[in-house]
Amino acid sequence: MRAAVLTSHGAAPSYAEHPDPPPGPDQVLVRITAAPVVPLDLLCASGTSYFGARTLPYVPGVQGVGEVVSGDQLAAGTRVFVATSAGMADGDGSLAELCAVPSSGVVPLEAGGVDDSVIAALGLSGVAAWQALGWRAGLQPGETVVVLGAGGAVGQAAIGAARAQGAGRVVAVCRAGAAAARAAAQGPDAVVEIGDPDAESLTTALLEVLPDRADVVIDPVFGWVAEAALRALAPGGRQVNLGGSASDSATFSSAGLRGTGLSLLGYTNNALSPDQRADALRSVVALAGEGRIAVAHDVRPLSEVDDAWGEVGSGVRQVLVP
Repeated sequence: MRAAVLTSHGAAPSYAEHPDPPPGPDQVLVRITAAPVVPLDLLCASGTSYFGARTLPYVPGVQGVGEVVSGDQLAAGTRVFVATSAGMADGDGSLAELCAVPSSGVVPLEAGGVDDSVIAALGLSGVAAWQALGWRAGLQPGETVVVLGAGGAVGQAAIGAARAQGAGRVVAVCRAGAAAARAAAQGPDAVVEIGDPDAESLTTALLEVLPDRADVVIDPVFGWVAEAALRALAPGGRQVNLGGSASDSATFSSAGLRGTGLSLLGYTNNALSPDQRADALRSVVALAGEGRIAVAHDVRPLSEVDDAWGEVGSGVRQVLVP
């Protein structure tokens, strides 16, 4: 088969021939139709992540969409979403024509409807946004949500997810320019643009559009931006961290947390059961079909994996089609 093959840690994979994956016990062989390149793929491929340096060569790709070729529990031709452990454990992933996936990593999808590339672009970012709001933050109807990093994939998805889960007001926070345009396209009530690192100024800007403060903050960025957002929470507010694209550290006031009963929460998709992940994915796909949630993306052939690799982090998801 043709695949994106990583032969050196820290480099981009190359488009090359690679052995077809032999499905093992309790695995499903899937013909991939669309697979995104996500930050986790680059982190794993660096060889410096907390997962360790994996055996080379391997095919990256922690998620994708395709059709079942063979498997004990699903009929051939069944449309599925797949999640793999490529880069986190030895073995190949979804950036290929074929992928062997454990049955627990396969989510059957309805045939037709939402395009495979749209589902691939949303994927686990959509799952994270959906579950961080409902399962982790316990969002209640009518509450106000602030989405940090709203120009990125998780942030874009979180705007639509918050609306669908009944948020009364949604405020997007992101860099000016293209990021702000991507966030605005998802229909928040307001967009607050980030300038130079200045937590006090950002808190002031947030409070100008949050007369009653925020109930929930979705935070894929951390650092000084998270510090600023925490100060804009109402008593009893919840701030959920999903990542650290701005920084791996932040400083918070103990008095501020205790005095207003705030909750600072962590979130990872790895904590979800297969059923939770499947339910969230199907919810997000249904919303995408209704035009209520989306992630900006480019679709390009798998042969352009080198170029797509360099676009990760741009806020426009790169979806590769074998």
